[in-house]
Amino acid sequence: MCSILGCLSAKAGADDIRRALEKTHSRGPDAYRIIDTGNGYIGFNRLSIMGLTEEGMQPFINNGNATIKTSGMTPDTKYVLACNGEIYGFRKIKEELISKGYSFISDSDCEILPAMYKEYGTEMFKKLDAEYALILYDVEKKEFIAARDPIGIRPLYYGLTEDGEYVFASEPKNILELAKKIAPFPPGHYFKDGKFIKYRDMSEVSEKKADDVEQIAAKIHDLLIKGVEKRLDSDTPVGFLLSGGLDSSLVCGIAAKMTDKPLQTYAIGMDIDAIDLKYAREVADYIHSDHHEVIISEKDVIEALPTVIAALGTYDITTIRASIGMYLVCKAIHEQSDIRVIMTGEISDEIFGYKYTDFAPNAEEFQKEAEKRIREIHMYDVLRADRCISVNSLEARVPFGDLDFVEYCMAVDPEKKMNKYGKGKYLLRHAFEKDALIPESILWREKAAFSDAVGHSLKDDLENFANAQYTDEEFEEGIKKYEHARPFTKESLLYRDIFEKYYPGQSEMVKDFWMPNKNWEGCNVNDPSARVLSNYGESGH
Repeated sequence: MCSILGCLSAKAGADDIRRALEKTHSRGPDAYRIIDTGNGYIGFNRLSIMGLTEEGMQPFINNGNATIKTSGMTPDTKYVLACNGEIYGFRKIKEELISKGYSFISDSDCEILPAMYKEYGTEMFKKLDAEYALILYDVEKKEFIAARDPIGIRPLYYGLTEDGEYVFASEPKNILELAKKIAPFPPGHYFKDGKFIKYRDMSEVSEKKADDVEQIAAKIHDLLIKGVEKRLDSDTPVGFLLSGGLDSSLVCGIAAKMTDKPLQTYAIGMDIDAIDLKYAREVADYIHSDHHEVIISEKDVIEALPTVIAALGTYDITTIRASIGMYLVCKAIHEQSDIRVIMTGEISDEIFGYKYTDFAPNAEEFQKEAEKRIREIHMYDVLRADRCISVNSLEARVPFGDLDFVEYCMAVDPEKKMNKYGKGKYLLRHAFEKDALIPESILWREKAAFSDAVGHSLKDDLENFANAQYTDEEFEEGIKKYEHARPFTKESLLYRDIFEKYYPGQSEMVKDFWMPNKNWEGCNVNDPSARVLSNYGESGH
């Protein structure tokens, strides 16, 4: 995980850029560099993952045919590039570019990008199998190009400076003093000539797959295995978050089969009523991982709250609840190990369904909900994973976000994805039924939301703490301050008030609250926790 910043404003000086970049030092604590392009700045904070030598340091300076080993502009500079990302399959692309006369000086995956831009222009973005955000300066055309991966796994934001110029950065906090209004860079888009142009939308399905259940299961199986395999490629140690739920357990089970050494797995739970810990332990024993447990208390939860909201840049209830545990387990990993890369199980729910999507009235509505969640996930679960991991100087990798995997699964007939089998996510479970990669009891375990499964007391502690902060009268007055995404509980008001301290007037960076679809019968609830749904059942045990 690294941090990038690009500012076109002539009024911003090097000191302004340095201060802005320093705000995300944790994303790239190894080194930083700022390049004055003569038409604005590009800055980079480095977390070394691939190509660990000095030659892999960014921004890359390119003369059109080769990377120049320099820390500043040269007379023959054609491109300057900074990228926070992992480019999967980069070695094959690199070989093709070398055969065309390009040369490189490091083993960094991102070094190929300036050459790709010269060779393919903006068509390069359609070719990338990657989790990335990048900023590129074209010296000859004196223009900045920015782009973001189609799901938005790597963060990128933008704003306009006082002189009407664009500034791009990994996080909103980089931009707060440079621009008035901040917005998320739309996933699957690139910016050029003052316009955001869509190159890929993972929520769009051109044609539904006609595959039967067995064909679907086989395809899901093979694509997810490939997604895990390519994300194991790292020059630094990889760790795994293991909740004991289906998704993280499958990622761990697949990876354990591919590696010679025991995986480093991590689980977290409350000290009085942790649900997940016993299941995570069961998986860890089964796959013979080197397993670590992080136990937290009510005090830990409450003390972490402001730090987590400041890191997240959101006021969304479910994102914040789920982030407390994730932030604290990643903090422990950072403090207690040499791990730099973290594998997680996000994005499965958006594709295959949550507890509330069992209430979808028909296949069309189920699909629409999945499309909405995939379009917006960069503001919710993906944001949570990125910030909780990166604020602890780690890099997130998300196998369920593999582009080939998502593209196929979104095109599966929603009639087959709906829960008509007596068990949610049946297709995913069935896909790995024969492999015995994880215990059968875990493969068929009922879903429990992460924030609930860390311990029911976590949600209760946060709710009780928030309720103690406001009288009923103070709550009624407090919510009147906010027009956009108006808080509707004392807990949501507390989160919004804390958010505004760090990101005043920037609430529209997040579309709204993550909530079940209230238009569906059984989903008209005022709390995002699955515990309030009638089908929660065995999820809480």
